[in-house]
Amino acid sequence: MQFPDDDNGKMLAAMADAGIDLTKQLDVDFFLVFDDQRDAEYAAEELAKSEIEGEMELHLNDDLGQWELIVCIPMVPEYQAVVDQEVQLNTFAKEFGGVTDGWGVMQHQDGDDEFADDEHECSNECKH
Repeated sequence: MQFPDDDNGKMLAAMADAGIDLTKQLDVDFFLVFDDQRDAEYAAEELAKSEIEGEMELHLNDDLGQWELIVCIPMVPEYQAVVDQEVQLNTFAKEFGGVTDGWGVMQHQDGDDEFADDEHECSNECKH
């Protein structure tokens, strides 16, 4: 697969190289950061009311010293779809004094055998 030579294209190329099937729907996490807790909370409330379908998580990122709103959107990670979603979320975040700060996927999802742990045996203590 060929991808544009930008951050999004490089991320998709790395995912493809890792064996992730980019033709299947994945949970894509988009990161929005805010300096102010109130702005982040208000943005989360407004985003929950919007047409964007997905799960959200808000927490203080100690490494950044900023509030991070993670928006998990199930989607096929096609280049233009990712770019369009990132632009939409960045426009939204700016209304509340925030910006987008990239995106990514969890290391193991359906269709992604790269990180399978064949030696793991589930027990009563498993939390997955």
